[in-house]
Amino acid sequence: MANAVAQQVQDTKETTKGVLAEVKQYTRKAWLAGLGAYAKAGQEGYDYFKELVKTGETVEKDGKKLVNKKIDAVNERVDDLKSDAVQAVEGRLEQIENAFDQRVARALNRLGMPSRHDLDALSVRLEQLSALVEHAVKQKN
Repeated sequence: MANAVAQQVQDTKETTKGVLAEVKQYTRKAWLAGLGAYAKAGQEGYDYFKELVKTGETVEKDGKKLVNKKIDAVNERVDDLKSDAVQAVEGRLEQIENAFDQRVARALNRLGMPSRHDLDALSVRLEQLSALVEHAVKQKN
């Protein structure tokens, strides 16, 4: 029986050595697979990274074009609005100026001051009268 127990112990040791050898082999393969995955992921990751950078540059360029296009459109709209506002202000200032001129003319008229129109009419009549006087002087001589 001692022989049988010794044989069982020996068989168990050999079985254990075989299992340990298999475990070591699988562990090494798992380690090598991990290293291979890391190396492959590193290379593919770098290639993927380069591709992402290239795509990002394209998107950035297209985005800048779009932003510049929008900025140009806004600037044109601002220029149009500015032009419209300037015209509106100029028109309003002209209205105010005309109203002021009319009020000043009425005030001067109430004070007995002749208007620009009155002075122009008087100038025309004075020229006509001067022409008549000159004509009369020529006929007398």
